[in-house]
Amino acid sequence: MPEISVVIPIFNEALNLEALHRELTAALEPWGRSYEVLLIDDGSTDGSAEVLARLQHQDSRLRIIRFRRNFGQTAAFSAGFAYARAPIIVTSDGDLQNDQRDIPMLVERLEQGADIVCGWRKDRKDRLFTRRVPSIIANKLISRATGVDLHDYGCSLKAYRAEVVKPLRLYGEMHRFIPAIASEYGVTVTEVVVNHRARRAGTSKYGLSRTVRVVLDLLTVKFLLNYATRPLQIFGLVGLILGGLGAAIMLYLVFVRLIVHQPIADRPLLLFGILLVSSGLQLLTIGLLAELQARTYHESQDKPTYVIRDILEGSGAEATPIPPLRAANGLRGVARG
Repeated sequence: MPEISVVIPIFNEALNLEALHRELTAALEPWGRSYEVLLIDDGSTDGSAEVLARLQHQDSRLRIIRFRRNFGQTAAFSAGFAYARAPIIVTSDGDLQNDQRDIPMLVERLEQGADIVCGWRKDRKDRLFTRRVPSIIANKLISRATGVDLHDYGCSLKAYRAEVVKPLRLYGEMHRFIPAIASEYGVTVTEVVVNHRARRAGTSKYGLSRTVRVVLDLLTVKFLLNYATRPLQIFGLVGLILGGLGAAIMLYLVFVRLIVHQPIADRPLLLFGILLVSSGLQLLTIGLLAELQARTYHESQDKPTYVIRDILEGSGAEATPIPPLRAANGLRGVARG
């Protein structure tokens, strides 16, 4: 069994694959640690599949996973995590912008006690307004929303303990939120500065449109982490605010009609008050239905709503094995014992 699994999604990177293989070999072979490289072909259409097949024939440490079509980077990472065999998993991009020589540094930092080590492209070699500025904004927004302060959520160069990421179920663009998701279960997340280089060949698959998708996924992650087991607290709060404001408006209109004796039928405020009251009632109803769904989801699958790190007992007590951790919010994580 290898000691390190390197997971790299590939999408239309035929011009970079041979150089990527050379860099990986030069960085990992002298290190003396056994390793495997999982290259996930995410539906490439530029001949990447043929290049990958040739490289795998030359190097048995390469494992190629080919998707039938383009499913996205998150799906590629998820497949890599599922098929990785080593206790330590390192992720990277296939465009040569990540420096593979940083992998030993990330692994050594992981072995010092961290559960996740994130790369920070401090001196990033990308376009300012289309890549770097949106990234800075997104990183601050994600850090503020999740409570995990990282400079560079978007850097694919990361090292994980396998027990942390293998149970995770990832959707959308959620691969970048793994440190935030996993931190909810007591794991240690740290960050190190890594080298970043300009793209040598091929075209970038990232653009401003991805920023919008990241923000939408952030809303999903925020809800799942904070309210998945108590949805009424978010829907009910908004419903009470809207319903209370609508009730105040209606009481005011009752006063105007009965005490001041002024007509209210032609006032837009009447319709606005009715809208607020009905919206508040609907949100409260949605919250109650979501509470029922949450309980059905967890109880039907025996999912606990807590995370156990370890159990300390007297020497005479019979040991009770702790089952693999299953998170309460549907995003599974593992805390080390």
